[in-house]
Amino acid sequence: MNQRRRGFTLVELMTVVAIIGILAALAIPIYQSYVKRTKMSEVVLALSACRTPVSEVYQSLGAGPGAGNWGCEVSAPASKYVTAITTGPNGEILATAQNFSDSDIDGKILTLVPMIGGIPANAATDMGKAVTSWRCGDRVTDGTTISANYLPASCRGS
Repeated sequence: MNQRRRGFTLVELMTVVAIIGILAALAIPIYQSYVKRTKMSEVVLALSACRTPVSEVYQSLGAGPGAGNWGCEVSAPASKYVTAITTGPNGEILATAQNFSDSDIDGKILTLVPMIGGIPANAATDMGKAVTSWRCGDRVTDGTTISANYLPASCRGS
């Protein structure tokens, strides 16, 4: 009598489980990083809301208003992922991140700096000029304390 075997052997099942485990080990960290960058885009959006007031002040005032007086600061939570938005003496916009459940991001700062002619704007000398671009997330010169790994591609020191 010839019996035909049906189903999978234990070795075949263990091979499939091992392959799924390897794929999960690769996919889960990539997905978590993607989720953090997606949340970070909300922080960038909160910063961007402050660009117009800072640009208007540069074009219309004769003297810089000083840190915290650019007209767009928010001391209460600005969004689910932003604790506060503050401004520096030259119109730098700073957002403090929150609710990421990651100590590398929570409480850290993301900056957006006004640029005039390719250099950071200076409230003492550049009033009356138009802000031509913005630099986002520069860790070296602007005070961003969030790693570039978590920032959207559009906000990695550019």
